[in-house]
Amino acid sequence: MVIILPGIFSCASPPPVPAPPAPVEQAAPLPNTQAILAAAADLLSREDYDGALACFDRLDSAVAASSGIRLLKASVLSSAARTAEARGIVEEIIAGEPDNTEALYVLSTLEGAGGRNKEQKATLERLIRIDPNHVAALTSLGDISLRGKSLKAAAAYFDRVLAVDPDNGDALLGLAGVYRYQRNPKEAESLLNKAVKRYPQWTRPLTERARLYQEAGFYDDALRDLDRALKINGDDYWIAVDRGIVLVDLRRKQEALLEFNRAIAMNPSIFLAYVYSAGIKDEMGDYDGAEHDYEVLVKLKPEYYFALEGLGVQKMRKGLWAEARDAFLMVYKQAPETHYALLASLCWMRAGKMSDPKTFLETALKKAQRDTAEWSMLRLYHDLHGDNDAAMRIDRETNPVLKAQMLYYLASYYDVRGNTSLANRYFSQVNEMEQRAVLEWRFNRWVVEARNLTVN
Repeated sequence: MVIILPGIFSCASPPPVPAPPAPVEQAAPLPNTQAILAAAADLLSREDYDGALACFDRLDSAVAASSGIRLLKASVLSSAARTAEARGIVEEIIAGEPDNTEALYVLSTLEGAGGRNKEQKATLERLIRIDPNHVAALTSLGDISLRGKSLKAAAAYFDRVLAVDPDNGDALLGLAGVYRYQRNPKEAESLLNKAVKRYPQWTRPLTERARLYQEAGFYDDALRDLDRALKINGDDYWIAVDRGIVLVDLRRKQEALLEFNRAIAMNPSIFLAYVYSAGIKDEMGDYDGAEHDYEVLVKLKPEYYFALEGLGVQKMRKGLWAEARDAFLMVYKQAPETHYALLASLCWMRAGKMSDPKTFLETALKKAQRDTAEWSMLRLYHDLHGDNDAAMRIDRETNPVLKAQMLYYLASYYDVRGNTSLANRYFSQVNEMEQRAVLEWRFNRWVVEARNLTVN
């Protein structure tokens, strides 16, 4: 996290905001002070935190002792993840200067970075009681309110910023966000248009407007904004991801995949690009590539069970039944739905003996509703008999999606038991039901195509 203080440690992308009042204690700069601080800012921009911190040791002792310089040093310490040291400096300043708004603002950012949201908000509210027009604090409070979906409060904070600084970019975008949540795209677009015009070299107004257009289905307009943003900053992960998403919407999936791959190359530790790249690779027949991406996803975000599901699918395709079983068992832990329990059990049976999943199925049965087709199918997989009862319950099922799913598991049960002719009969019946949205449709299609059964 980089804490931006006005004037010296600024960055190129955020819009300018009015400089807040200078810290109470400010030593007069010596001739080399600005040069040293400029060097520190350059090193900070290159993430050379040790080098930037070393610059403070070169300052005149009187200058280095000023609260303004100490706050700058605290910002570098925070950027270097040395938050305890940064907090120590800031709290010491506030103890001596309780009305030092910049120290309070830096403290608020430290609270936010540490996940202490209540403390962050309380610090910001204390700050604006001292300086009601502190733009950065008001903007932060607006952002906090927006994240919490307190739209009325967020709009009030952003309005206060714009009353002081009508061109404040962060407030324009924040208020546009409020209108987006309120489903008022025209007002949101108007504010974003103003931000784009006012800050032509800042990518965020373009990307926010592109997301607004994408949500409304104006994909060509969204892509134009993202193309402009790309020309300004070709090394932005999120611009690449957003372009990829819009290209998917435009059904230009090969181009989209290039964007997601580019995003992954820029930052392989963020999971989102893998979600899209895995799906596109799977759809295009690059199954090894899809499997790799799902494996990375599972490592990066194990709670994202759709990645486990995708990995299980790829393992099933290869006939790696034990690995597929393990993937679907992990899915079931996070999403205890009957069809995942059946899928894991089916892979378990194919990997070993029919009775292997018996203990697991005892637990799954307790979670299922009795006297349903799903419960009957779980019971069939557990008891290894009672197929006629399961077939009758499926026949009475009125939900076509559920009926197709359970028929697939009935067909698979017969298939594992070696009754191929009866299995093929049910596989064909599932195929005729055309329930393409369910996972089982895909598995069923593999069998239908491999065995040259009736294919629509």
